[in-house]
Amino acid sequence: MDPGFVKAEEEAKAGKSEEQSMVIAQVPTHIKMRRCGYCMVKQPMRAKHCQLCQHCVRRYDHHCPWIENCVGENNHPLFIVYLSVQLIVLLWGGHVAWSGLYFEQSWDWLQHNIFLLMSFLLIVIFTIVVLLLLMSHLYLISCNTTTWEFMSPHRISYLRHSELENPFDQGLPVYALDISEEAAGNIS
Repeated sequence: MDPGFVKAEEEAKAGKSEEQSMVIAQVPTHIKMRRCGYCMVKQPMRAKHCQLCQHCVRRYDHHCPWIENCVGENNHPLFIVYLSVQLIVLLWGGHVAWSGLYFEQSWDWLQHNIFLLMSFLLIVIFTIVVLLLLMSHLYLISCNTTTWEFMSPHRISYLRHSELENPFDQGLPVYALDISEEAAGNIS
């Protein structure tokens, strides 16, 4: 799925985006919008070139090895759904593994249940990882920031010189509405 690749033909017809016009007044005049040094397209605000995909991605969040694709403007809501479904499946698998275990007074139960116990422990570890990942993404969504912006504000010109902590943060209700509209647009 296209995460929101920046295309060269968009550059000619693109003026200021709504997001740029909202934030651009807060950005000092000496900061210029940049051209990507790899694919030579003019990058819109919040876009970044992905070294693995070899494309610039709009509202770049990160390159996910689990889905072998970038997470960006077009597929970020679906990535949240993916993490949620993965968490539900892991919780169900943990329940199934736990209910299959039976305990006895002697240590013979361990000999009979070693693979089921190891599976349960592995599922618990993966559940914790996915839960933390989902929670961190939900937090970043509530702040209207991306993983890239959160981890590297010192590398991003419009964040490095911004007087605000996050110039894109309009509050959770406005951003939740934007995300739900994007998700509805991606499904249809």
